[in-house]
Amino acid sequence: MRRIAIAGGFAVFALLASPAWSKIPPPPPLDEKGKAAAEEKKEKDKAAAEKAKADLSAAEDAAVKNYQGNMRKAGKPIPKPVAVVPPAPPAPAAAAPAAAPPAAPAKDAAKKS
Repeated sequence: MRRIAIAGGFAVFALLASPAWSKIPPPPPLDEKGKAAAEEKKEKDKAAAEKAKADLSAAEDAAVKNYQGNMRKAGKPIPKPVAVVPPAPPAPAAAAPAAAPPAAPAKDAAKKS
C-alpha cells in the first residue's frame, strides 16, 4: 500500500512539473556587448583554470615533501616514485567475419564416394 502511495506521488509530481519545463523559450541571440562579455568571461575562466592548476601542483608538491619528511623522521625508507601511464584507448572493434556455411556431415561424404 505504501509503495503505491509513493509511486502515485512521483507520478503526480512528474505530471505537474513537465509542463513547466517544456515552456522555457530559447535565449535571445547575443549582441556586440554580449559577445564581448562572453569573450571576457572565457578569458577569466581560462586564467582561473591556470591558477587552479598551479595551486594544485603546489599543494601536491607540499604533500609529497611532508610525506617524505615524516618517513625520514620515522626512519623508514622512502619509496621511489612510480610513473603512472594512462591506459591506451581501446582498439576499434574489427568487423566480424561472415559465418561460414555449415560443413556437410561426414556420413554424407562417405556415401557419395
